[in-house]
Amino acid sequence: MKALLHHYQNLAINQSDLDKIMMGHELVQFSKNDFLLRKDEKAYEYYILESGLVRSFIHDYQGNEITTDFFGNHDIVIEVTSLFLQFPSPENLQCLTDCTAWKIDFNTFQTLYHTIPTFSEWGRSWMTFALHTNKKRFIDMVSLSATQRYQNLIKNKPQIIKQAALKYIASYLGITDTSLSRIRKEQ
Repeated sequence: MKALLHHYQNLAINQSDLDKIMMGHELVQFSKNDFLLRKDEKAYEYYILESGLVRSFIHDYQGNEITTDFFGNHDIVIEVTSLFLQFPSPENLQCLTDCTAWKIDFNTFQTLYHTIPTFSEWGRSWMTFALHTNKKRFIDMVSLSATQRYQNLIKNKPQIIKQAALKYIASYLGITDTSLSRIRKEQ
């Protein structure tokens, strides 16, 4: 329940509407290596992680797995274009640990979004923040050194450093495993 409160407690919302939002979510469990979504499937829900670590990844033109994002405790795990536009997912979403999450299906989300004004404001704010975060990551990938990107990851998402395999961290940072090992030794 902490993950839901983390996202929704700051809404200027009455208790009745907050209860409706909370009731729209279902607690679900996943095991390490379970897929929440596979490439080319369509998403019909998103998740708020209570605990655990999930990664999104693609395969490059040579078949190598490239980690595109990580989702940790209290993060929203979503493939936006697949959920909202019903496009086949370009990415896989896979649990790196056992995970506990709150699932909300698209139809429930839509009902809440269109009937609770503060929930729609929350959705708009979250989407704006997500776009900002993705833009910042893109800029950091081309403007910061690998060492700086690694230091930012340690500072901003220590759960990843503690729970993700080094090969996933390296691909997320856009470097080789060997380069990541060198950077870690220099820290």
